[in-house]
Amino acid sequence: QPGSCISFFLPSSFWRVFYRIDNMRKIIVIGGGPAGMMAAFGASLTPENKVILLEKNEKLGKKLYITGKGRGNFTNTAETEVFFSKIMTNPRFLYSALRRFSNQELLRFMEEWGLSWKEERGGRVFPKSDHASDITRTLEKALRNNQVEIRLNTSVSKLLARKQGSSPGEGTNAGESGRAVCGVQLTSGQTLTADHVIVATGGVSYPATGSTGDGFRFAQELGLKVTELLPALVPFETKESDIPGLQGLSLRNVVLKVFDPKKKILFEDFGELLFTHFGVSGPLALRASSVLTKRLAGGEALVASIDLKPAIPEKELDERLVRHIAENRRREFSHFFEGLLPGKLKNVAQERCAIDSGQRIGDISKAQRKEILSLLKAFSFTIVGTRGFAEAIITQGGVSVKELVPKSMRAKSIRGLSFAGEVIDVDALTGGYNLQIAFSTGFVAGCEA
Repeated sequence: QPGSCISFFLPSSFWRVFYRIDNMRKIIVIGGGPAGMMAAFGASLTPENKVILLEKNEKLGKKLYITGKGRGNFTNTAETEVFFSKIMTNPRFLYSALRRFSNQELLRFMEEWGLSWKEERGGRVFPKSDHASDITRTLEKALRNNQVEIRLNTSVSKLLARKQGSSPGEGTNAGESGRAVCGVQLTSGQTLTADHVIVATGGVSYPATGSTGDGFRFAQELGLKVTELLPALVPFETKESDIPGLQGLSLRNVVLKVFDPKKKILFEDFGELLFTHFGVSGPLALRASSVLTKRLAGGEALVASIDLKPAIPEKELDERLVRHIAENRRREFSHFFEGLLPGKLKNVAQERCAIDSGQRIGDISKAQRKEILSLLKAFSFTIVGTRGFAEAIITQGGVSVKELVPKSMRAKSIRGLSFAGEVIDVDALTGGYNLQIAFSTGFVAGCEA
C-alpha cells in the first residue's frame, strides 16, 4: 500500500510513478548517524516525500564505525521488559517507539537489506563480519534504493521557522508558540526550504565524529527546553594515590559496588573492570557511570568497592586464608598474595594491609587475617568524578521529552519539526541498547514526518 511503513523492501521509486513530482513534500533530515539514516528511510517509505539527508562529515555513520570497538554492537535481543530495564533516562517515553520498531524489526530490516548478523554473550548483536562499517553500508543501500538524496560535507547553521499562515519566505530562528519550521540555513549561507525537518544530530560525546551539540542549539533557539548535558558511559576518576599504579590491570569476573554517604548501595554489578592512570574504566565502570553521573556532577564523592573473590563466600574464603597461612608460615608477608591476586594488585594489597613485609606469614594474627579478608572482599576506592565528553560513549540529557510527542517524535509546540536519537533526553546502558533507541526513534520520526 502506498505510504505504508510496513513494507521495507518495495522501493519508493516504484510508487513515485503514480505521483506528480511537484506535489511531493520535502523532508530534510539533519545528521547521517543511525537515527538520521533510519529517519530518512522511514520518511522515504511515503511516496509523496522527497527526502534529503544532510551530513556534516565526509561519510555517513562516522560514530557507528567506533561502536562495539569497531565491531558494531547495533542492538540487543533482550525481551521487552529486560530491554526497558536497561534504559536509564525516561524509559516510558520510548514505549511507543520501541514497540513500533523493536529489536526484532530492526534485525528483520537488516536481513532484508543484506546484512548477516550474529548474537553474542548478553544478547549483543553484531554484523557477522565484525565490521561496524557494514551496518552503514546496509543503511546507505536502503536509502539510495529509496531515492533519498544524500548530501555529505553539508553543515546546518540554524533552523528556519515562521508564524503559521505566513509566507515560507518569512523564515527566522526565533521561537514562540504558533510557529512552524520551514527549512534550514546551511553554514555556506544557502537556504533549503522544507515541509518537515528531523533533527538527528547526536549528542556531544566523541566530538571528533561530528557530535558537537548542534541539535541542542537548534532546539534552544526555537524555545525548546534542553536538560543538563552530562557525559555517560564514561570512565571514573578516583582519589587514592595507589590506583594509578594499577594502570593497565584488567580484573575479570569481579563485583563492583558503589555507595552513597549513608552506605546505601547505588550500584552493584558483575563483570570486568580496568584500572587507568586516572582511575577506573571497563564495562563495569561505564555502566555505573550512567547511574551515577548526575550525583558526581553535583560534586559528590562516592565510595566504591570491588569484591575480588565474588565466587567464594566470605566464610569459605576465610578458611582458605587459614590454610594459606599454615602452608606458607615460614615465608615473609611480602609473598603472601602470590597466587591470590594478579600482578600489580599484590603490591597495592600488601601496602594497604599495613603489615610489615618482613613479618612471618605464620605470625599473622586473627585481626590481621580479618583485615586481609576484608581487603579481598571489598577493595575500596573513592570516585570523585567522571572523564569528559571526549571519552564518553553517549550524552546524558538533551531535548526534554516533555517537548515531544512520544508516538511521533514531533515537537508539541512547533509544527514541521521532529527529533530522533541521542539528541533526545534518553539513554541506556551498554550492550546495543542505545543504538536500538536511535534506530527506533529515527524510524518513527521518519514515518510520522
